[in-house]
Amino acid sequence: MARKKAIQTDKAPKAIGPYSQAIELDSLIFLSGQIPLIPETMKVVEGGIAEQTHQVFKNLEAVARESGGSLNNALKINIFLTDLTNFTAVNEIMTQYFHEPFPARATIQVSALPKSALIEIDAVMAL
Repeated sequence: MARKKAIQTDKAPKAIGPYSQAIELDSLIFLSGQIPLIPETMKVVEGGIAEQTHQVFKNLEAVARESGGSLNNALKINIFLTDLTNFTAVNEIMTQYFHEPFPARATIQVSALPKSALIEIDAVMAL
């Protein structure tokens, strides 16, 4: 039976609950949702949706790199927004972190996120 392995890096925020930053199973990496926390301070980055989106992608990239890959290994991402009017801004920023073919994706509006964040993103990667 395949064994799962936790992925952990100090270059991304520590988990704020009972979960791992990512789990590796065979060639798949399951990245937990990241909110726009600055790893060193564990505080939400100042600014609006642009600053928060960049911080989330930086956090995800740090975990992806610790696993031996990059965001371009992502097969699927889920984006959670507290306001879908930010959809276009997030799309524009996403193209700075991913290359074609882009991962499959869902974008969902939610009523709230931890630490009053405006965005959270998780991912599934293959190495």
